[in-house]
Amino acid sequence: MGYSLNAVQAEAVLQALKQNYSVYAPKRFPKQGRYSDTDVIRYAEVEHYEDIVWQVKSDYPAKEVLPPIQQAIFYFTEDEYRASKGPKKPILILARPCDINAQHVQAKIYAGNGGYTDLYYERMREKVKFALMECNGGDDTCFCVSMGTNKTDDYSLALKFSDEGVQVQVTDEAFAPYFEGMPQAGYTPAFVEENELKVTVPDLDDKAVRLALKSHPMWKEFDGRCISCGACTVACSTCTCFTTRDVIYGDNPEVGERRRITASCQIAGFDLLPGKGLHRHGRRHELQKQGRGQDALQGAPQVPRLQGPLRRGPHVRGLRPVHPPLPGAHLHFRHRQQGQRRRERDQGRPGPAVRRRGTK
Repeated sequence: MGYSLNAVQAEAVLQALKQNYSVYAPKRFPKQGRYSDTDVIRYAEVEHYEDIVWQVKSDYPAKEVLPPIQQAIFYFTEDEYRASKGPKKPILILARPCDINAQHVQAKIYAGNGGYTDLYYERMREKVKFALMECNGGDDTCFCVSMGTNKTDDYSLALKFSDEGVQVQVTDEAFAPYFEGMPQAGYTPAFVEENELKVTVPDLDDKAVRLALKSHPMWKEFDGRCISCGACTVACSTCTCFTTRDVIYGDNPEVGERRRITASCQIAGFDLLPGKGLHRHGRRHELQKQGRGQDALQGAPQVPRLQGPLRRGPHVRGLRPVHPPLPGAHLHFRHRQQGQRRRERDQGRPGPAVRRRGTK
């Protein structure tokens, strides 16, 4: 069933949906961009129809809704711990075909990889439904057609936005009641058939090709220019890597929460082990997923120079640099030391001298 809505009618449908769903879509955040007086467009819960940004691509991917950049996974005390709670309401995400396809890649890692299903991802994914946003062709850094991520049938609604309003196709009957009384019109979503940027994927089953790519001098150039800002990690629609961090409540080091934070081997210290050992040297791993993210990567080579050897995953989006991860074990150990010193001081034991600020 298809419908054609003006802005007023679309607002009415959105408010009805919000009674039962948390609706996420690309949203503009003024003055929060990478540069002075620039905006950033990222996924967030929208309150009104006019909040939805459909004219341009978002700087952040839709994956931020399912595994957030920071997520509390459990809370602990001295004697016990409990898992964090999942979302109370179902979630409707307005996403383009590339972002919907990217979630299928993430599901392969979070849901069943190595015989283990991630509880925190699974409970979110079970509540998510997608509304397809018809793409207007992308820009000069998109190459979804080359990767086969330009089409999908995994959606409950299909939307085509314009200055006059929005055309809607309802494929999930659970959403039909929200459009009762709205003007009907025939609409079938169209998908991008050609990009300005075309990418040829090499045969990675050939061992000689893999070895040639591994020793390519381009990696050394990239290593020399990478500033480890982490932009590519959060911008990548498919990356699932993370680290953990303990957040201590107040003065008691035994009470707090553990969070997982988006991170990867692109960020210095991610693979740091006890004894300051590092597993990886160089930053070639994440570069293969760049594409739409080239706008955000301060020192990265441009896409046309990389398109031959490096294209393996769905294209990505860029954003400004993120903070480096803080290892949770180190944070917890530091708070334990502070607590021990306080207890010794309270018991009258001599502790290390502490110089107060402003004293000599």
